[in-house]
Amino acid sequence: MKNIKIRPAEIKDLDTLRQFEQGVVTAERSFDPTIRPDNVTYYDIEDLIVDPHIQLLVAELDGEVIGSGYARIENSKPELRHRQHAYLGFMYVLQQYRGKGVNGLILSALKNWAAANGISELRLEVYNANESAITAYEKFGFGSHMLVMRMGL
Repeated sequence: MKNIKIRPAEIKDLDTLRQFEQGVVTAERSFDPTIRPDNVTYYDIEDLIVDPHIQLLVAELDGEVIGSGYARIENSKPELRHRQHAYLGFMYVLQQYRGKGVNGLILSALKNWAAANGISELRLEVYNANESAITAYEKFGFGSHMLVMRMGL
């Protein structure tokens, strides 16, 4: 997997990124029964590409986009020591390339972008039942911070 190139997403990648978005939705439905069964979109992908406070990256192998992820600079809670953090999302790798380090390459590039923008903390959300994703994020250096709880009425 030495030929993987990490680059900023471009408008020409929209169709592929929309497919990736549906891959994320499909995967998350298995962890969250409250996601609607109809067509769901999470992202304004064009905005992710052009917003200067967001870095949307893709992994490309031999001209094929095989993965994605973004970092978005957000304001932190006022009581925290850091004024801003980078929130990571849209982490997706095509099935046949999972477990080959693609996600780690994207995470490293996003970490570097965040640091270059003066950010000292990365945050992300992952379903507690998504053990493979949790293991991958822990391997990269993330640790659990807070458990979000809910109750249906």
